[in-house]
Amino acid sequence: MTVRTSETIMASQREIRITARQRLLLGLLKALGGSAANLDYQKVLFLYCQQSDSGQPYDFVPYQRGAFSFTSNADRRKLISHGLIKDTEQHWSLTNLGDEVTETDVFLKDFVHSLDGLRGDDLVAHTYRRFPYYAIRSEIAERTLKGDDEALARIDLEKARSVHHPLQTIGYEGRSLETYLNLLIRASVNILCDVRRNPISRKFGFSKSTLGNACAGVGISYEHLPELGIASEQRQELCSQKDYDTLFAEYERDQLPKQVETLTKIQSWIENGDRVALTCFEHLPQNCHRHCIAEMLEALSQSQLQARHL
Repeated sequence: MTVRTSETIMASQREIRITARQRLLLGLLKALGGSAANLDYQKVLFLYCQQSDSGQPYDFVPYQRGAFSFTSNADRRKLISHGLIKDTEQHWSLTNLGDEVTETDVFLKDFVHSLDGLRGDDLVAHTYRRFPYYAIRSEIAERTLKGDDEALARIDLEKARSVHHPLQTIGYEGRSLETYLNLLIRASVNILCDVRRNPISRKFGFSKSTLGNACAGVGISYEHLPELGIASEQRQELCSQKDYDTLFAEYERDQLPKQVETLTKIQSWIENGDRVALTCFEHLPQNCHRHCIAEMLEALSQSQLQARHL
C-alpha cells in the first residue's frame, strides 16, 4: 500500500479527505471481505501494524480483550461520518460506497491470507502467544489460552516487569495516546493527576473526557487537579529556559503554597501505596510546572521520595 499523509477521494460527487491511516483501515477491511467482527478486526490490524515496514500506522495498548487502538477507533468514527463504513456496534463493515472507492490491495490480501483463516478465540490466542505484553490486562486470557501454561507464564512475566515507583511525571508532547498509556502501564501507575488548568488539547486523546475514559479502560484512575495548573496567559512568550525558570520560581513562591490541601491529598495517595503520575503537555519536565509539584511533594514526604520522569 502506498503511504501518503492524506488524500482526497471522490464519492458520490463529494470530495472526502482521508488520511493514509484511514485508507489502510478501508483497505484491510476490503481484504477481509468487507466485514469483520470488532475483536477480529482489531487483532488483524494489530498484527499488520507489528510487521509493517513503513512505520507503525497505529499504536496499541493492552486492553480488556488484548491489543486495542483508541486512535483506529476514532478514525473508524470519522469513516462512518463519511459514509464509508457502516454504523454498527459489533462489526466493521464497508458500505457500498466504501467498497466502491477502496481499491483492492494485493499486499493486504496476502497478509490476511497468511493468517490462514484465524478468527475469534483462535486469533486472540495467536496474538497473546506472539505478543504477551498486550494480554496483561486481558479478561479472556485464561479462557483463550486454557491449557497453554507456557503462554500464560509469559504473560505473568510481562506483568512482573512493570516498574513500581510511587511518584512519576509524564508529558504527552510528541506521543500518541497509546504510547503514553503504555508508559503509564509499564510504570504501574494507578492514579494519573492531570495538573493542567484547562485540560483541552487538539491532539487526539488528551482532552479531559477522552483521556479519562482511556485511563479507565486500562485500570488507571484519572484525577483532574486544575488548582495546580498555570493560567495560559502566564505561559505566553516563553522563549528560553530562563523564561521558564522565572515562571516556575513565581509559581513555587506565589501559587503552590496555597495548594496545601491538594498536595496533601496526593501525598496521602502515595503513602497509601498508590503509584501516582503527574501529567501535563511538555515532554521535558524542566519546561513544565509538574516538576515543581514533584519537588514540593518530595519535600513534604516523610520518606526519601524522589520523582521519576517518564
